[in-house]
Amino acid sequence: MPTASRTRRLLALASGNRLARGYLAVFAVSFAAMLLFPESVVATAPLLLTAPLSFLGVFLPLGTGVTTVVVFAGWLLLCALVNAAVLGSLAARTGTGAPTGAGEPRARRLRALLAPAVDNWLARGYLAVVAVALGFFVGAALVLPDAGLAGMWPLLATAPFGFLAVAVSSPLEYLFSAGWPASLAFSLGVVSAGLFNAVLLGRLARRLRAREPRPAA
Repeated sequence: MPTASRTRRLLALASGNRLARGYLAVFAVSFAAMLLFPESVVATAPLLLTAPLSFLGVFLPLGTGVTTVVVFAGWLLLCALVNAAVLGSLAARTGTGAPTGAGEPRARRLRALLAPAVDNWLARGYLAVVAVALGFFVGAALVLPDAGLAGMWPLLATAPFGFLAVAVSSPLEYLFSAGWPASLAFSLGVVSAGLFNAVLLGRLARRLRAREPRPAA
């Protein structure tokens, strides 16, 4: 499919239903609040709303000045459009694929649910990033006495749902003297959040590559 057609499909998904438009409206309000109150807590709202793609901005070679502000704003807008398209792909009805009936085996339903996470390059590339970030954390946890900072990478890679891994693992640090139960819970939470995000990205990739129905002659 040509790039222009995919861009049109992306924009259509990002604005084609109430769920996607509502998300963009919330993002617009948070973005305005960030510009008006850059020193307040609300300034982080656009980053959280556009996670996890927005956190990749830390790798952009940004400097200081007006150019940096423009590039950063453009990056946030692009991330917001992608997230809105993901929500739009969830709300839009798809005519491809057989419906999953309630009478099908549970294993088959699970495979069909997770298939978008592995059947396209977008989702597989994202899972590779999550795997590298999680591997770095696990390696640091085995070597270092405190791997808290290393945990930031898988956390950012799987945001916003990855933050639930912190909520689950943090209490275990006080319940167990050993650190491995909290690290294990954090890793499982990151894997779950990564799979969830990959499924969402995979559904978007399916919608973008689906052929548009041709009008009847």
